[in-house]
Amino acid sequence: MTTQAYIQHIQATYPELTITSAYFNEMGQNNDVLIVNDAYVFRFPKYTAGIEQLKVETNILCTVKPYLSLPIPAPLYLSFAEELPGRVFVGYPLLEGEPFTREAFQAASRQNSVPTVAAQLAQFLHELHQLPVSSLLPELIPGDFDMVKQLTELYEQIVSQLFPAMREQAKKDVAERFESYLADPAHFDFQPCLTHGDFGTGNILYSPAKQRITGIIDFGGSGVGDPAYDLAGLYASYGEPFLQHFTPVYPQLEQVMTRMRFYRSTFALEEALFGLENDDETAYQAGMRDYI
Repeated sequence: MTTQAYIQHIQATYPELTITSAYFNEMGQNNDVLIVNDAYVFRFPKYTAGIEQLKVETNILCTVKPYLSLPIPAPLYLSFAEELPGRVFVGYPLLEGEPFTREAFQAASRQNSVPTVAAQLAQFLHELHQLPVSSLLPELIPGDFDMVKQLTELYEQIVSQLFPAMREQAKKDVAERFESYLADPAHFDFQPCLTHGDFGTGNILYSPAKQRITGIIDFGGSGVGDPAYDLAGLYASYGEPFLQHFTPVYPQLEQVMTRMRFYRSTFALEEALFGLENDDETAYQAGMRDYI
């Protein structure tokens, strides 16, 4: 879809919205992202599967926003009448800040603002992970939540789809890591909670001028799961020492460290699987880089 086609659809749905400018911000893996009037973000799912995901995400955003100390997207413009890629969208006011990349993190380190940033993120995750999902979002709770099953299925996908292209030592390392993790019941002794699901550099917004986190975006992967998964996103982005700042605000940190390190080890393989499933060669190559 072209920028003009998206503009026409937005204006047909919301004629009272005058559009003076629009441009693609990024070509995301799952959504086309259009910045309108330098004030609004419109996300259009690329795939049919992404439409239901966007519905769930929109419901989560509207429900949890009052309980969180950092800004998150506030859906304002919705189009779900025609459930087709290119026709479904959600629009919300643009949040302040820029992605908290590793470079921005290094700059924050030089400005001694890392403890402040860490405290903000720890508080946000503590709030998110403590939300009473059963009363706020009961529809998210699966009848048979089973992390052993989920990780076993992930491992089976990796073996069948990725192992054929891997070097032998990489296969052995992955097999040992998964099989030893799955064999220990202690790794599955946790209370499932609401997670962000993709808590890394691209979805954390930062203001260099204010030296503070200014928002959290992209709840597309949000759902009920292991809180360690969100911490693994931070570990992958900024390193494990960063998380030591969490201890005063996020008291459960020590309990999740082993699980966090395991999830961190799966991220590249999950990216490679995504690349295969969506014919995205760049994602596949990036995910497999250390295994071939």
